[in-house]
Amino acid sequence: MSPEDLALFPFLTASSQYVEELDFSLVSLLSERAFHDARRLGFSRVAESMNGEISKPASFGSDRDILNELLSYPYARILVSCVSEPALIRKYALSEAKAAYEVLRKSAEKNPEFLIEVGEDFGISANDDGSRVHIYFSDYIRYSLSLKDISWKMVNRHLSNGFVTIHRDEFARLLQEAVRKKIEHSLPVPNIPDEIQEQCASYVSDLKQQYELKRKDMGETDFGEVDFNIFPPCISKSISDVKSGVNLAHSMRFALVSFLLNIGMAADDVVQLFNISPDFSEEKTRYQVEHIAGNEYKTPSCATMITYGNCVNKDKVCEKINHPLGYYQRKVFFKRKDEEALADTIRDETGSAKSLNEKDSSESH
Repeated sequence: MSPEDLALFPFLTASSQYVEELDFSLVSLLSERAFHDARRLGFSRVAESMNGEISKPASFGSDRDILNELLSYPYARILVSCVSEPALIRKYALSEAKAAYEVLRKSAEKNPEFLIEVGEDFGISANDDGSRVHIYFSDYIRYSLSLKDISWKMVNRHLSNGFVTIHRDEFARLLQEAVRKKIEHSLPVPNIPDEIQEQCASYVSDLKQQYELKRKDMGETDFGEVDFNIFPPCISKSISDVKSGVNLAHSMRFALVSFLLNIGMAADDVVQLFNISPDFSEEKTRYQVEHIAGNEYKTPSCATMITYGNCVNKDKVCEKINHPLGYYQRKVFFKRKDEEALADTIRDETGSAKSLNEKDSSESH
């Protein structure tokens, strides 16, 4: 691949190797003036992802432009990891994947084999016969499972000798899904040193502000850290069943997974919640969780939960809400009020004690 290709597809193995061969330090990227444009582009990648679209250059004017584009990706990964919001990670991964799809689709018009080469980087077995792409059925299933349109179902595809025949645009769409999964699974970058976080603090602060504004515009709620102790009864019961080895009905499994994702739990943590189920298959569970996360499905309403027999152990709060997320939001609200009241009480008592000590001290003199 050319340096231009590597810059446009920075998530590929060859791109990472190319960056390593440049032999420059992370400290340089984070601090030196020469890499200011790369940092700015990295920030733009993350900021643009909040609107669902990351722009890609139509062409590069110089080798420096190529380098900046290439290095903006690892810097963007650091920024996303410092913000550390599961929803932002999903949006960023999806936006990077969508941008890659557009470039892949255009590249395929000039060089169909380029798609095959990119697919190989993801371990996808496929070939191009000059008009169609033939992809091995297990690879097809792996990356089409989370796509909603019924046309992606295996029953609607031609299968011959273990290979599914699809159009090049469709193969590019499957590669988009492969890119999304790869990026999402690799974030956040673990254990980022404090000194690196400090060097990125200005950009991270801006991104957090933008993210909060965007979330409010979309009507999303900041639930904060996940608290299992204030889950609605139906969700608590389903988690208890999972831990006891009970196989949940499909409708309840969907409700549980979507609820946990909606309140901000990371997809990996949701998958691990099911790892003690008697029929647990990490691959199958991950497919299901990622399908729900990737399509941003909302938790079913209380009415739907009742219809499927999943409404159990109703309490007084349940009588005041019509959605499991509403229950949790209400509980979070009162929990925060209690915490604020406790903090005020401690502050008042501390202040009173301090005043009394000062009075005693003055009287003793």
